Amino acid sequence: MADKNVHKAGFTPGGIKGGSTGSQMMSKEARSHGGGVPSGGPTSTLQEMGAKGSTHSSGFTPSGISSGTKASGMMSREAKSHGGETPKGGTTSTVQSVSMGGKGK
Repeated sequence: MADKNVHKAGFTPGGIKGGSTGSQMMSKEARSHGGGVPSGGPTSTLQEMGAKGSTHSSGFTPSGISSGTKASGMMSREAKSHGGETPKGGTTSTVQSVSMGGKGK
């Protein structure tokens, strides 16, 4: 289900679909970073997962982030760099939101 939600948001093997939630995220992220989308940010992470169909195997699941996975490592690193909390709008929370069918906000 998680991979299906990522594809539905516009992150596909063929790239980000125009007019999708993914394209809106990409546009917003690019504007906030001077015109480029940073590697490791929400848009690039979701696109990589959408292209590979690897959201669930990375640890982002409908029931939450699986322990001992790439996702849990991402969450841990992000929390450490933000004083112990995973920030709203950060990579981990955005990817988890989209994988669960949300809009990544």
